[in-house]
Amino acid sequence: MSYRKLGRNSGARKALFKSLLAALFKYERIETTEAKAKELRKFADKVVTLAKRGDLSARRHAIQMVDDVEVVHKVFETLPEKFKEREGGYTRILKLGPRRGDAAPMVLMELV
Repeated sequence: MSYRKLGRNSGARKALFKSLLAALFKYERIETTEAKAKELRKFADKVVTLAKRGDLSARRHAIQMVDDVEVVHKVFETLPEKFKEREGGYTRILKLGPRRGDAAPMVLMELV
């Protein structure tokens, strides 16, 4: 499986995705770079699928991925009803343009 390394070692990359996932589910939209958003989409879809499953094992796995128990509780309470008809593609990425400092392409990532 290929993935973007984002200029980080594995520990820093895992910590980055945990914090981005927590922010995405807490605020339901985040502003980040396009590369980070495209990688984050995979993890976000997995967490929503786990929430739709709803059992204890799925909740523990989601806590491992997100690392914020309150956010996981919110995800398991609200998102299964919201996405019960949808099979996948729970996030939307809208391009915002380049960042002022380094011209990195910025996007707005939100839950559909």
